[in-house]
Amino acid sequence: MLRGPVLMRRGEESDRQRSTYDQRLLELGSDHDWLHADPWRILRIQSEFVTGFDALASLPKAVAVFGSARVSREDPWYATGRELGEALAAQDYAVITGGGPGLMEAPNRGASEAGGLSIGLGIELPFEQKLNDWVDLGMNFRYFFARKTMFLKYSEAFVCLPGGFGTLDEFFEVLCMVQTGKVTHYPIVLMGTEFWSGLVGWIRERLVAEGMIDPEDPDLIYLTDSVSDAVEHIVERRRAARD
Repeated sequence: MLRGPVLMRRGEESDRQRSTYDQRLLELGSDHDWLHADPWRILRIQSEFVTGFDALASLPKAVAVFGSARVSREDPWYATGRELGEALAAQDYAVITGGGPGLMEAPNRGASEAGGLSIGLGIELPFEQKLNDWVDLGMNFRYFFARKTMFLKYSEAFVCLPGGFGTLDEFFEVLCMVQTGKVTHYPIVLMGTEFWSGLVGWIRERLVAEGMIDPEDPDLIYLTDSVSDAVEHIVERRRAARD
């Protein structure tokens, strides 16, 4: 069991937590204990940023990869994730994922087995979890916003494999940051044309058509089925930014 940065190998059933730090921060209970607890929360939040900055400050160039934790190792997308990790490592990129199973484990595994640096940034959840076995450098966060900062600050590109709400959350977070200029020269790749084309089509057909975004905003998204194409796009975009 991971509780924030603390790993607990064994514990009684009664020790299982009923809520997470994030939940307790955002939900106001019936009493007013938060008046006393919030100053300590501020220090805890500060410590996550300090620990993250210390651990990741000397990273080489890196790519953040997101995808579903629910995909099995037998799924074809798992093989694609491993191939992606290997291809990124071959271009001297470190791979940063959420550190969990499925399509987080796959690129971590591919990068690690190819001799690259494999990084996992986990998050405290109300059920048991652990960083996968192919993480070379791992951290576990209590607060989503601290974790998201590390992904954006220490990666140069974003690749999104098929996933659920968590993957969509990260995708739109990154897309918003790039669209508003908070992050510049940051390639965004969606892998899986069949999986993602409905969403990309909706963005073009609804958001652009109704004036919710600029006509060129969907061009921030690069959609492909090819690992080599995805990695080449990242490499070329970074080369163009340096030139």
